[in-house]
Amino acid sequence: MLLSPTSHLAGRPSAVASTCRFPCTTSPSVSLPQPFLCFRRSLRVSSVRAIATTAEDVAGFDEMAADTKRKYYMLGGKGGVGKTSCAASLAVKFANNGHPTIVVSTDPAHSLSDSFAQDLGGGTLVPVDGLDAPLFALEINPEKAREEFRTVSQKNGGTGVKDFMDSMGLGMLVEQLGELKLGELLDTPPPGLDEAIAISKVMQFVEAQEYDMFSRIVFDTAPTGHTLRLLSLPDFLDASIGKILKLKQKLSSATSAIKSVLGQEDTKKDASDKLEQLRERMVKVRELFRDTESTEFVIVTIPTVMAVSESSRLCSSLKKENVPVKRLIVNQILPPSSTDCKFCAMKRKDQMRALEMIHNDPELMSLKLIKAPLVDVEIRGVPALRFMGDMVWK
Repeated sequence: MLLSPTSHLAGRPSAVASTCRFPCTTSPSVSLPQPFLCFRRSLRVSSVRAIATTAEDVAGFDEMAADTKRKYYMLGGKGGVGKTSCAASLAVKFANNGHPTIVVSTDPAHSLSDSFAQDLGGGTLVPVDGLDAPLFALEINPEKAREEFRTVSQKNGGTGVKDFMDSMGLGMLVEQLGELKLGELLDTPPPGLDEAIAISKVMQFVEAQEYDMFSRIVFDTAPTGHTLRLLSLPDFLDASIGKILKLKQKLSSATSAIKSVLGQEDTKKDASDKLEQLRERMVKVRELFRDTESTEFVIVTIPTVMAVSESSRLCSSLKKENVPVKRLIVNQILPPSSTDCKFCAMKRKDQMRALEMIHNDPELMSLKLIKAPLVDVEIRGVPALRFMGDMVWK
């Protein structure tokens, strides 16, 4: 979004002016853009809502709100395209339409607190200020969540695999089993585990009885690369952890016999218990992503060739993983203007080329296209998010 230092002085955010606000170059002899000399003229909000009114721009929010089965909405895409603003505005829109809602950020570089203009990083659900409807938000620290897992598997300075074997009275086999590299799984989690644990922790809220009242869960996910790693992670962990648990089963009878003879009691919490719990949650995460009735992944992009190309690859990967994706938000589109400076004209031409790419792209052309206009205010706080939601989620 194009920022404005006066965005909160008025009771409601203003819209993009119809006059030019970009650096203009009026003479071919000028090689560098001149300073910002154009002034904006604020329009009434009712005028803004007239921007982008074609059928393809309608998100179908009434259908989203009326659906009794679809509960989870995951918004993802390239970094810097406005995923957090879109996710937060959708959550506000759901809450204002009678759906108790949770919005969660699993992005290591959180901006959900900035979006709502309040601290959401405590690791617990926080009620969002400025709303009468029930809306709670949460920023999960994936590194902290991963550290919790690592702490369980690293006790008294030892390695997770050593504790795992020691707990069964078979510590002498650690060196012999070294070639299996089980310690790498326990002590050095694979890439993507932080995002997976973040979402699995959210599922603890989802499964808890006290949170049954929430009918919508909106995820502000990490950028594309993290999302793609997350999609393949459950299958990897299922296979890897399965090998460890299978080994435990084979040795469990011998363990019981040894401990019975030696009179030992297992006072340690077995590291494999944490692995089994993680494995079960990863299976649920995989099912959640692929549930065509309860889940939808919404791709967010901007009208540039690079962003559209990345969105196409993301969409292809989502489809291969059987993740339901129906909508594509194209954010930061220049609204109509009576006059264009040279900069605006070139920018608009580039955006039109990117939109044409979307219409012709075999992966993206079937998605419901939602155009979100570029606005001259910072989308921050509930009033601004409500304003954005009225423009985007129609």
